[in-house]
Amino acid sequence: MKPGIHPEYGYVVFRDKSADFAFLTRSTAKSDNTIVWSDGETYPLIDVEVSSASHPFYTGRQKVLDSAGRVARFERRYGGAPEHAGESA
Repeated sequence: MKPGIHPEYGYVVFRDKSADFAFLTRSTAKSDNTIVWSDGETYPLIDVEVSSASHPFYTGRQKVLDSAGRVARFERRYGGAPEHAGESA
């Protein structure tokens, strides 16, 4: 490898706050935040929005969307369904 052009590759802790889950891995990502890991060492900390611990595909849990609120907002905005919507042609 050519010296001086590659980013530093070291240990980093990624933390998913929504699932209270963290894991130690190696990465070129940098952070000013740090955390003391279970081995007593201090590592850079990167907070992530979604990980395998919180994503519905991996957990099997599905988030329920408020579709009723969206329908009501649509009807308020555009005046509801047309009168002939239920008729067959």
